[in-house]
Amino acid sequence: MRLTAAMRILQRFRTVLLTACLCLAAGADAEVVNLPDIGSPSDGLLSVRTEAMLGRQVYANLISTGAVITDPELKEYIQDLGMRLVAHAEIKQGQRFNFFLIDSSVINAFALPGGYIGIHTGLLLATKNESELAGVLAHEVSHVTQRHISRAVFANQRASTLSLATMLGAILVGMAVGGGADAIAGAVSISQGMAIEEQISFTRSNEYEADRVAVPVTANAGFDPMAMPDFFETMARKSGSLANRAPEFLLTHPVSSDRMAETRARARIYPPVQLEDSLDYRLARARTRMLVSSRPEKAMSYFQSERNALSGYDSAISRVELDYGTALALNELGGQARAEKILHELVTTYEESIPLHSEYADTLVLLGQREKALASYEAALGLFPRNLPLTVRYAKALLHYDEPKQAHAILLDLLNQVPPTLEQVRLIAIAANSAGDVADAYYYMAEYQAMSGNLKLAMDQLILALGTPGLDSVQKARFTARLEEFSEYLPRKGGGKRDRSQQEN
Repeated sequence: MRLTAAMRILQRFRTVLLTACLCLAAGADAEVVNLPDIGSPSDGLLSVRTEAMLGRQVYANLISTGAVITDPELKEYIQDLGMRLVAHAEIKQGQRFNFFLIDSSVINAFALPGGYIGIHTGLLLATKNESELAGVLAHEVSHVTQRHISRAVFANQRASTLSLATMLGAILVGMAVGGGADAIAGAVSISQGMAIEEQISFTRSNEYEADRVAVPVTANAGFDPMAMPDFFETMARKSGSLANRAPEFLLTHPVSSDRMAETRARARIYPPVQLEDSLDYRLARARTRMLVSSRPEKAMSYFQSERNALSGYDSAISRVELDYGTALALNELGGQARAEKILHELVTTYEESIPLHSEYADTLVLLGQREKALASYEAALGLFPRNLPLTVRYAKALLHYDEPKQAHAILLDLLNQVPPTLEQVRLIAIAANSAGDVADAYYYMAEYQAMSGNLKLAMDQLILALGTPGLDSVQKARFTARLEEFSEYLPRKGGGKRDRSQQEN
């Protein structure tokens, strides 16, 4: 049953990916001519820009499965941690990074083209400390900075962009159906069009190279580089046969004693590090456990059991993680009064923690304490101006209290200052529509559809926006410009992208 479902999902993703890759391949020759030389002949197959476009398409389709966790606090944590590592990596011109969490119990992480790096919730919960998580992320960042995707395609011309799309489709199947080894192996067996052994040999060297590059990145970012080989051992114990059966390209990280030994030797170059986990890491673990739990009662049982097992030797931050998790579970179970007491104490003690502020204010909303809840949000935003999770939570509270104009205003201010997330854009569209700003609501929904990878629906929304009565000249110009921009990326009937002369005719 699962394998059959995997095949069906693969066919759906494969169609989308092949279409995207055909469009990219059609314009590749003209695109590469003007790119700066970054020292790799593999750019002739996949330029940095082409990788970004392909990765964006795969990421958008991954979002459409519901596998990507959109929780704003978790998104901010994993993105901030990833960018802390990127700051110490050697980035090629044009490379960008987007870190995200996948709702999957499989212990894994992966790098898509264009710097899209996914971390399974199973991996986050399996890490013993933040340095282990940082080591895994640094490894994935290194796959991107070393251009392993483009180099893999170049190393085997038969792989081409189309074979890359097929393999990425197999990865998506594994995520969509839970990452079972049989499902992934079955999907690959019906989609592979290249020599698997040759590809495995090449990507094994990628893994060693990513390790070598990741160790100094991890250390220079302030984490313990020895945590990386420590986590390799965890993966070796818990991944079972998946590492041997699934395709290694962008998916698995085959662990061997030689690889662990070599990484430990490199890590020993750096002084020993004794670190306490950040509060954000601990809160992210608790929030993740709550989100992926099948029932809030199950999560509550875990948090309480772990809390009771703590001894006097455990750190205070361990208690914060479990108390926060307990409050999250209580809010799901209708115990907001108890949750409010726990969170009030935590916020008072750890005023610098944004997740504690947002959950405390959310709890006050659930308790029906309007004035106190809004005052709490405003005080927190005073401490952390334009923080994305806080602003999104505050806007939701304002919409709950039927104040859409104010919600629209603060979301628009945020939109003009920071790169938007899908949840942020969806929410501003709702706020604008509720406030009666219909044209802007259509415009925001166009942006939402574009970020989700559906340019046709995005263009439909812009056409609706342009048809809204009472538009001013600024709105007309903005909507029209965006519509023209989107149309350039739609494939023509013969393949490839539209150009301006064809659009005008």
